Amino acid sequence: MTKMENDFPRFVRNSNMDLFDQLRAFVATAQSGSFTGAATQLGISNRLTSKYVAELEQRLGLRLFQRTTRKVGLTPAGSDLLSRAPALLDDLDDLLADVSDSSKGLSGVVRISAPITFGEVYIAGMLARFAEIHPGITIDLRLSDAFSDLAAEGIDLAFRIGRFDIASLKVRRLGTFESLPVASPDYLARVGRPETPNDLSEHSCIVDTNRRNPKRWTFEQNGTQVVAQIEGRFHVNSASAAVDLTRRGLGIAYVPSFALCGALDRGELVRLLESHTGERGDVAAVYLEGRTLPQKVRALIDFAVLDFGTTRSI
Repeated sequence: MTKMENDFPRFVRNSNMDLFDQLRAFVATAQSGSFTGAATQLGISNRLTSKYVAELEQRLGLRLFQRTTRKVGLTPAGSDLLSRAPALLDDLDDLLADVSDSSKGLSGVVRISAPITFGEVYIAGMLARFAEIHPGITIDLRLSDAFSDLAAEGIDLAFRIGRFDIASLKVRRLGTFESLPVASPDYLARVGRPETPNDLSEHSCIVDTNRRNPKRWTFEQNGTQVVAQIEGRFHVNSASAAVDLTRRGLGIAYVPSFALCGALDRGELVRLLESHTGERGDVAAVYLEGRTLPQKVRALIDFAVLDFGTTRSI
């Protein structure tokens, strides 16, 4: 065990209140690589930033940075402290926010990640309804079809569809969705309607490369799984783009029901193979395991569960 590992708990227990300012200055300096960058991030002067870091090093009796004229680099003790300090500061911020929220209402920023199409057609509206109830909350929504690294990107909560079996995440399931084969009336009038999944091989299909097996569409009928091997001129990585191309009569798409946005009800698209069940997937809220969940994030998850179940059908 290093000296810092022996000393650090003692200093936390016996510290002055400005220890947390010193830790914030240390973390900001380590993350930005300079005192100037840390000062800008914290909104304080370079001199005060340097002073806080020097005081922290004096407390610990350790050098946390190797300083040069251009930048600062972490010592082994500094690297050890950086692996632990951000979580400590986050827990402190969450504790203070929870105490404040319990008397004044929820406040602060909630950073959220979601897939692009699902985020646009459902999550954005759900967050607007949540924010209307909690005017002190600021929403930071980041849409991407790539899985976000919640810890590295500072994401409080991610909404995901399909698979999310990652050991470091806790999962709150919201519901399920079904993928549906659809085409435009114009396409069907020109080419004809497939009667079985095997008929899809004779049609031009829109290939969604976000799917795990983009050219294998799986269906179920009477408990038996049927797999259709498809081909098509258009390859896209967006369910919304697949729907748009299908509206234009360019082929058959196999898309999550939430991506259709009422196109079936308006008659713009027609559901195919109605005697077959399409692929189903889960919708869930996920967050990091092992961290105390802030009250504002817990409230958002609870709201999403109710909103998903009562106001949306996907």
